[in-house]
Amino acid sequence: AGVIFVVIKLNDYSAQVDSSQFNNSTWFILIGFSAIYGLANIILAVAWSNLLDYFGATTKQLWVLKTYGLTQLAKYVPGNIMHLASRQSMGLAEGIPGWTLAKSSIWEVCLISLAGSCFIVLVIPVYLQAYSITTYLLMYVFFVLCLILALRGIFDKHIARAFALYIVFLSISGMIFVGLLVLLGGIVLSSISTIVLVFGAFIIAWTIGVLTPGAPAGLGVREFILLFILNGVISETDLLLTILLSRVVTVSGDVFCFLLAAALSKYPQKLKSVH
Repeated sequence: AGVIFVVIKLNDYSAQVDSSQFNNSTWFILIGFSAIYGLANIILAVAWSNLLDYFGATTKQLWVLKTYGLTQLAKYVPGNIMHLASRQSMGLAEGIPGWTLAKSSIWEVCLISLAGSCFIVLVIPVYLQAYSITTYLLMYVFFVLCLILALRGIFDKHIARAFALYIVFLSISGMIFVGLLVLLGGIVLSSISTIVLVFGAFIIAWTIGVLTPGAPAGLGVREFILLFILNGVISETDLLLTILLSRVVTVSGDVFCFLLAAALSKYPQKLKSVH
């Protein structure tokens, strides 16, 4: 069902894009961004593996990659629920206790929320220009480092590592969105303050969208948040087209991750779990 939904949405998105304004190099870059986003899902899988380790289930990395990749598209139907249920089902089938799987999913949601909230510091200049953009960047780095150390001290290295991996994944997602906006001429690379603002705004919008129940992968929510934060900062035409293309990239990336996991599934490898 997730695959069918994704195909339909990709068709809808492509119909809204005027392909005549893009040359071959532009499409090549878009494909590259999609592949990067798809591969970045491996970071999420490794983070989940760390959470499973923390709760006592030692898993083979190959199994984790296959399971995470195969269930990613399920988040599109009915929306931000079925991918967790699918992972729960596949984990149970491999002998991992249900409560262990449930706790790993709960912690994943909480840590992604915490990681995404860190980027709020980067959009503060929209509403409060009390300090330079460099100061806000330093505040962000200091805040993240403090959280990593706190999580390691309160829990252990697995939780701290998972949180750090979520920060890395979100950063890659934000850089892709900025790259799309630069590609379309919406901003220039010399506009550091604007780039940082767009970077932070996308990550916040992505996080809120993914965590919104009933919205397939944050469909509609992410777009609304971006338009709200970046209104007046980026021209509406450039922003809307970039948002549309970012949807094409992220959905295509999830499909790429799914196909990669499907290819890996041809190489069966039983996991070893410690209960």
